[in-house]
Amino acid sequence: MTGFFAILDDIAALMDDVSIMAKVAAKKTAGVLGDDLAVGAEKASSFRSSRELPVLWAITKGSFLNKLIILPFAFLLTAFAPQFIVPILLLGGVYLSFEGVEKIIHTFFHKDEGYDEIVEIETEEEILKAEKIKVKSTIITDFILSVEIIMIALGTVSGEPLMIQILVVTLIAIVATIGVYGIVALMVRMDDTGYKLVKNARNKPKFIKYSMVVTGKGLVWALPKLIKLLAVVGTIAMLLVGGGMYVHNIPQVHDFFYALPVMIAEIIMGLVVGLIAYLIVAVFNKVKKSFSK
Repeated sequence: MTGFFAILDDIAALMDDVSIMAKVAAKKTAGVLGDDLAVGAEKASSFRSSRELPVLWAITKGSFLNKLIILPFAFLLTAFAPQFIVPILLLGGVYLSFEGVEKIIHTFFHKDEGYDEIVEIETEEEILKAEKIKVKSTIITDFILSVEIIMIALGTVSGEPLMIQILVVTLIAIVATIGVYGIVALMVRMDDTGYKLVKNARNKPKFIKYSMVVTGKGLVWALPKLIKLLAVVGTIAMLLVGGGMYVHNIPQVHDFFYALPVMIAEIIMGLVVGLIAYLIVAVFNKVKKSFSK
């Protein structure tokens, strides 16, 4: 009996350790989760109202599949080749910083680009085809962000026993998927909820009718504003997380910015890394075009 209670005590201690480390890992991955949320909301809101939830479910399943692919690789990496964790984080930092800088440049210098190429889609077959392409694109983006989330979480618990690493990182992966796409699902239904409130306000007492109409119109008005806000927050989060990969993993970079607040250092480093990556990609694309002519 004493042995049984000793096992229970060990399990309780393990769960306490997992809970504490999961909180730390969640804070570290919050920036990428914010970006994941912004991307998911932006992508899902571009579908027809009747297709938003089915599309989100397809993306959520794809996100779970992504994490099922990444998790075993991450655990093998930490068990047999932990020296590769930091380089992978730095590569992810380049991607996130590049995405952040690209969004900023596109917002200020190319905001009108592509409007002349819009083609009206009429048939159901064309709509479903376009939908599949968008879903695939979103799942690919989710894969890259999932790698970052898992590697950041893994980096947070890298000094812990393997069992704690597995439990914490798996928990973060599951909560990230359910949390992000659950919030996105609520967000994309805001406008439909608003329309229903306005529609159902008829024949209600005056005060209730007024409240329902104001609330409904408020929800419809708020959705595009919320998506735009999330896009801005997501861009800042990408620069913070991308720059943070360098500030926190390269001692020389950390020492260079020692006099600055951490967030300022991360933003500056994210902008620098992102701009360098953007210029390299731009030069590569120009060279590629010149050879294709």
